[in-house]
Amino acid sequence: MNKNFYRLLLMVMCSLLIILIQSQVKAQGLQWATDGYHYYRTVDGEIAELDIRDAAKKNVIVSRAALTPAGKSAIPVRRFVFSDDRQKVLINTNTKRVWRQDTRGDYWVYDVKAKTFTQLGKGRPESSLMFAKISPDGTKAAYVSEHNVYVEDLSTGAIKALSTDGTKRLINGTFDWAYEEEFDCRDGFRWSPDSRNIAYWQIDATKIRNYLMLNTTDSAYSFNVPVEYPVAGTDPSSCKIKVVNVTDGKTMVVNVPGDAVQHYIPRMEWAGNGNELILQQLNRAQNASKLFICNISSNASRVVYQETDKAWIDAKDSPIGWEWIEKGKKFIWLSEKDGWRHAYSIDRFGQEKLLTKGNYDVVSINLIDETNGFIYFIASPDNAAQRYLYRVKLSGGAAQRVSPASQPGTHRYDIAPNGLVAIHSFNNSYTPYATETISLPAHQPLDGKPSTINPDASAAKNKPEFFTVTTADGVNMDGWMMKPTNFDPAKKYPIVFYVYGEPASQTAADVYGAGRNFEYAGDMAADGYIYVSMDNRGSPVPKGREWRKSIYRNIGIVNVRDQAMAAKELFKKNAFIDTSRVAVWGWSGGGSSTLNLMFQYPEIYKTGIAVAAVGNQLSYDNIYQERYMGVPTNEEGRSYFIKGSPITYAKNLRGNLLYVHGTGDDNVHYSNAEQLINELVKYNKQFQLMSYPNRTHGISEGAGTSQHLRSLYTKYLKEHCPPGGR
Repeated sequence: MNKNFYRLLLMVMCSLLIILIQSQVKAQGLQWATDGYHYYRTVDGEIAELDIRDAAKKNVIVSRAALTPAGKSAIPVRRFVFSDDRQKVLINTNTKRVWRQDTRGDYWVYDVKAKTFTQLGKGRPESSLMFAKISPDGTKAAYVSEHNVYVEDLSTGAIKALSTDGTKRLINGTFDWAYEEEFDCRDGFRWSPDSRNIAYWQIDATKIRNYLMLNTTDSAYSFNVPVEYPVAGTDPSSCKIKVVNVTDGKTMVVNVPGDAVQHYIPRMEWAGNGNELILQQLNRAQNASKLFICNISSNASRVVYQETDKAWIDAKDSPIGWEWIEKGKKFIWLSEKDGWRHAYSIDRFGQEKLLTKGNYDVVSINLIDETNGFIYFIASPDNAAQRYLYRVKLSGGAAQRVSPASQPGTHRYDIAPNGLVAIHSFNNSYTPYATETISLPAHQPLDGKPSTINPDASAAKNKPEFFTVTTADGVNMDGWMMKPTNFDPAKKYPIVFYVYGEPASQTAADVYGAGRNFEYAGDMAADGYIYVSMDNRGSPVPKGREWRKSIYRNIGIVNVRDQAMAAKELFKKNAFIDTSRVAVWGWSGGGSSTLNLMFQYPEIYKTGIAVAAVGNQLSYDNIYQERYMGVPTNEEGRSYFIKGSPITYAKNLRGNLLYVHGTGDDNVHYSNAEQLINELVKYNKQFQLMSYPNRTHGISEGAGTSQHLRSLYTKYLKEHCPPGGR
């Protein structure tokens, strides 16, 4: 349930709103020019160049008229990208969704000098092109269509198939369901810097069994909707890297040592030249990582860096790009091997240097500003609920905070390539999303005026309270609490816990929307509920490796106990909590946590609402579940999955349970609901079920669906955990 930027992020309701708002600039296609002051974006359906120093300046590069083919309406721009020489603009339109994102569509090329507008892939099926890219020399474009890689000459329009063996299950240049879902892999090919070759992934999913979803409503007769889905304990798809010469079509399989089935290659790029590739290989258990440099002339591969972990090792953050410095002599790499997530420089022979020394985590790298000698990154050494910009010298040393101390909360930056200016966005639990353009490193508004971002906690009303609670096990957990409007400490109020609990999401972040339940039809605080969320061990917060990885082989145990013990501590310290009215809810992994809390700690939680939960961990996909629980190849391995699964404890249900699932969920399959139902029926445990026909994991498709779910959720909560102080 590794699901950044999808409707799935309902499982992190408190942060969904701000994540979506913060992504607006990117969704509109902002791209920096090389000088770092100008940038490109769509404005009123046209592609324009703007100047970050002067909002009034606008130079239209591709007008609406230029986007209008003869006899047709103007093409709506979904995405665009410039060629390296800025003489051509590649435009994506008419897009269709592939699993999570709209990565299929049509592509057009606008020639800035010749002022021509030409569609790519003529003769290919409509909306079938994926990930089109113009070659570095600007003469060709490559793309994927129906699982094959094609190259097209931009001057003649001649199209050549570079692979011809692609089928529904033999996938060239893109990925299968599991790679996309769990490694964020979608774009599966790369132009070489000299424009001579294309390196691409080939995923062989022919041996992956289908999960057959059943559609019973869209025709008179039901029919199957198959999804290739490798459940935990079954082999992954075979993964190979191939390189094809775009002139003669000669193809080679890159020599990557090891079993192509029992490994993953989640990241691959050209290694700064046209003759070498660099890639990350993870073993099946994902606890050993090797970085290979592969020479395509000799087809020799050598390991330049490797590490192991008793738990797991994450794939490189960004699925596209590699952070080279010193003209390709070294690259920047993040590792948790010293107990914290730190940045290292590594040369092409494996010599490494720690750059960010200290007891803190690098959350993400924003920019490597080699000209000025700094790495900009996000971290929060003192408050795991917040995010700030820091920088450190490329030679290493003490980190310097760049974000102002007067702005406590969550910061995000889109930094220009020159490292001198940035688009800065800020929010916290009582300050709505705000944005400004700033200089760096001074962090001053470019217009010379005082910053318009002035968070004022004293002026905020009905904001959540952040707290830290120490459990009986000595675990310090951060959380927030939204108290009822007109709160009276002499009264007792019902409490609702929002949980996720697994390594994919943080819920207790200091973001705008914290303390608000977007699944509740109304205002929980006004109705008289206490609303709480806490981050247990295993949640992806910057508290060090041990915090995050203590959940290994213990999903459904450690995280669930942390939540329950923290709830008990809150009850002890807050007499205004009515322990007879305690509810818990969550979505996806949070739904699983909800079920486990209801079943394992029925004395605490009286009402639960679980949505799209994994009831049996052995039914979830291998990449995610094996990463955190180990590979279940024997009885001992399977025992961890069984021990953490809600169906193991369903017989203990004592309270009120509403279970919700979409029958068309390709992520957490509906079989999880039916396995859970069987256990509850077996032990005569009464509960309420809501199945949404053909809805996917987000349960959003179809007229009225979202409103219906909110109404159902709210009605059930009010009936079984009545609101208001007593």
